[in-house]
Order: sequence, then structure tokens, then C-alpha cells
Amino acid sequence: MPMAFAVTFLLTFFSIKFLKKKLPQDMGRAFAVNGANSKGKARGAGIILIIVYVLCMLVFMPLSVERGCYLTLLVAVMLTGFFDDASKKPWGNLTKGILDTGIAVLTAASFLYFNENTVTLALVDVSFSIPVWLYGLLIVLLVFGSINVVNCTDGVDGLCGSLSIVTLGSFMLLPEKLFSVESRNSIMLFIAVLLAYLWFNTKPSTVLMGDAGSRAIGLLVAIVALKSHDPFLFIPFAIVMIFDGGLGLFKLTVLRIAKKVFRVKDPTFMKKIRTPLHDHVRKSFKEGSRWEDPQVVWRFLIIQTAVSTLTLLFVK
Repeated sequence: MPMAFAVTFLLTFFSIKFLKKKLPQDMGRAFAVNGANSKGKARGAGIILIIVYVLCMLVFMPLSVERGCYLTLLVAVMLTGFFDDASKKPWGNLTKGILDTGIAVLTAASFLYFNENTVTLALVDVSFSIPVWLYGLLIVLLVFGSINVVNCTDGVDGLCGSLSIVTLGSFMLLPEKLFSVESRNSIMLFIAVLLAYLWFNTKPSTVLMGDAGSRAIGLLVAIVALKSHDPFLFIPFAIVMIFDGGLGLFKLTVLRIAKKVFRVKDPTFMKKIRTPLHDHVRKSFKEGSRWEDPQVVWRFLIIQTAVSTLTLLFVK
């Protein structure tokens, strides 16, 4: 695996270096904090990350039908994100929601076909079976949520890639009873991809992964959680991304329910909440207390590393 890791890193690095000029350019997001700073940067590098990862998986890992299904779904969700990145007019939430649901359903069907409907709670060492229909529904919710919270986290140079490494690395450190060597090696290759990407994405970045990368990472994190035999570990191992990206999804849901059901256009308790959370700490904090971009990345990483370490210490 050392050779596979080195090859994956170098292939990703040089692919980004020489192909970034072929990627679409970011338009700059007026609604995001410091969004204008991204204007003109190469966007959609996720297509490079995922293609390199899939190729290296095919070369260095034993291929199975199950793994082939997951790699196909990874390419599919990457393409939905890349076409959105390359589009002059961003896709609507309804279109993205339908695509995400389709990917989530196919992921659930693939996983349940090749795996038992048994879950092990790693923190208490208890295993139990879940009815297939209920487990399928929970998987759909997990995949849909993971795709979207990771996607929303991608808004500060280096943040999404760094947090993803900590999250995936946390699963990699689980005991072999929960996480197989093959699954561990698969994660190792993707970490190599992310490390090469971060070389170009550290502030001031020149390349952005776009939806093509963040949405694919979200799917991969969900699949890794399922293969750990304890998908509930997704919560502590991705807690920062859940709060950062999930807060926006929660706010959007509350606003829509308030408007359509209760005829309230702007709930008072939501007015002071800026989402994603990384925008809140950079803009909504009082002058002098606002976090700079490097502080956001490092403080979020510190929190996630602390929670992941504490969780791993309690795994039975």
C-alpha cells in the first residue's frame, strides 16, 4: 500500500497541476462571505479527484461487484456536481434533491443486497438487526444528509478537504472487527487524493473542488460509515460538518415550513443565524471576535479531532 498511496498522491497532484486550466471558472458567490474572492479560480476539481481515485482503486484494490457499484455511484454523484459547477446558471434545489434521492436509494439497495441488516453499536458492543425496510430508509437519510452537509461545508479554503481527512481517518482507526483491512486501504487512497488537492486549496487557493468533489465526498463518507458496521458513528466522526452544513439545511426546512404551513415569512429566532456556520463565525460575530479563514479551518479541525479521539477511546 505505500506504493499505491504514493502513486495516488502524485497522480492527483500532477493531474490538478496540468489540467486545472481546463476546468470551469468560479463565478464568485455574492451571498457567501468572501465569495467574490473565489471568482476566476478553477472550479470543479472534484472530477479530477474522483477519476484518479477510481482508477487507482481499480489498479491497486481487488475488484468486487459491491465495490464496483459504489465506485459507479461515486462517479455518478460527481458528475451531477460537475455539470452544476460548469453550468452558467446553478441548478435549483429541487433538481439537486431529486438527484440526491436517486443516488441515496441506489446506495441503499446496493448495500442491503451485499450486506446483512445488522448493526453493531461500537460504544457499547451490542449488535442487533434492523428490519430491511427501516434500514433502507435510514440509509437513504444518511446518504442524502451526508451529501448535503459535506457540500455545504465547502466554503472556506482547505476546510472541507481537511475535515474529510479527519472524518475518514477516524473510521480508519476503528478495530478490525468493525472495519476491514480492504476498507482501510480504500480510505488511505482517498486521503492521498485529498492531501494532493489541499496543496492547491490552502489559502490563498488556486483550485476549488466544487460540487463535483464535495458531493462525492459526502457519498463516500456515508458508504464508509455503513461499512464500519456502525453507521451511527457518522454523528461523532462528522459532527463538525453536521453542524456546519446541517444548520443551513435545518434553517431552510424551518423557513419553508413556517412560510407554507404557518404563513410566517421570517421566524424571529432564525433572523440572527447565518448559514453555513463557517459564515456565521466569519461575519456575524462582533467586530474583533470574528474568525479569519485560517482560524475557522484550524478551530473546526481541533474540535473534530477532539471529538473523534474521545469517541475512539470509548469504542469497545
